[in-house]
Amino acid sequence: MLALSLSLPAFSSALLQNAPAPQRVVSRASSPVKMEFVDTLEGSDVETGGGVWDPIGISSSVSDEAMMWFRASELKHGRVAMAASVGYLTTAAGFTFPGEIAKGVTFASVNADGPFGAWELTPTAGKLQIVALVLMIEWASETKKPHYMRGGVPGKIDQLPFDGVVGIWAPKIKLWDPLGFMGALTEEQKAEKRKSELKNGRLAMIGMISFLIGHAIPGSVPAVSF
Repeated sequence: MLALSLSLPAFSSALLQNAPAPQRVVSRASSPVKMEFVDTLEGSDVETGGGVWDPIGISSSVSDEAMMWFRASELKHGRVAMAASVGYLTTAAGFTFPGEIAKGVTFASVNADGPFGAWELTPTAGKLQIVALVLMIEWASETKKPHYMRGGVPGKIDQLPFDGVVGIWAPKIKLWDPLGFMGALTEEQKAEKRKSELKNGRLAMIGMISFLIGHAIPGSVPAVSF
């Protein structure tokens, strides 16, 4: 759980641009404009038959703005699930950071009851810091101009909209790619990495649901016994 919280900012990466997707496989009674917009969203691949996976036709009944909200939500939940999966598997295996999380409280002691007990053992001040960081990231996402539902890019956060706190948060440091590695990639490589982010996020969401159900109902999920 603690590893989840510490690794969350690293997954606040940027969806830079939408690229055309392959031809859809679901036919719906919608306008050409609606179909053209939906088909431009990234994320379709062999897993979805090369087209948009929408078996009950949700995208045909909502606006383009709502579709961008769905995409932003998919990115956000996928990133959180990827961080959660890493944190869960790491702490379930018994690995923790060395040293103390607070005065007299070691990282190992917080993980004494496994990943599901870590939150209860985290000091109150630590819980408040985690919640505050999540709120700041959410605020940065929702206040970015233009908004992702009004022409902005879903999931893109360049930097937190404040100068930072000396000794705690370095001013103007980007949450995503602070060392500029993405600058050396071609547009095709960036598009492939964005698709990988979506696909890994989807898998991580399924994985975290499996962990939660397996913990709540022992034996309900094969191979999940931790």
